Amino acid sequence: MNEKTRPRLRFKKAESKDLPALTTIYNQAIAARQTADTYPLTTKDRFPWFDSHQQERYPLIVVAIGPQIIGYGTISQYRGGRPSLINVAEISYYLHTDYQRMGIGSLLMQYLLRTATKLGFKHLFSLLLDTNHASISLLNKFGFTPWGHFPDVAEIDGTTCGQLYYGKAL
Repeated sequence: MNEKTRPRLRFKKAESKDLPALTTIYNQAIAARQTADTYPLTTKDRFPWFDSHQQERYPLIVVAIGPQIIGYGTISQYRGGRPSLINVAEISYYLHTDYQRMGIGSLLMQYLLRTATKLGFKHLFSLLLDTNHASISLLNKFGFTPWGHFPDVAEIDGTTCGQLYYGKAL
């Protein structure tokens, strides 16, 4: 899908009314074994996570087409309470399965990188399972590099996989 055929996307700060759609999208990633959570979460389960992203410095951004939420990204605090790490943040991103492989993940990544730069972050990183090849490709595309690998630390459905840290200096 190219820019002319892609639906018009809207990026906005998440509102509490968006939480059911965000939970559905995250549960799709759980079902696809693309995250370390292994069982579906409820909207109620996600309230603490949502609340942690209501600070201006650590936003939760949704991607929408019209009123439909099709994805989201977060900039999250890293090791809160440690002043020397105030300019480091973790990013995460998820797309509804119907909207993957359309270039929307790249647009979301661009938006997150611009936002993180405006917020004054100096380094970003992303944690992911080493089996999440689509995410590895996206991170490589945007200049993230492997910063660490914890082999065989996650067990999902009786199979082990590792966790990767990918990072980027802004």
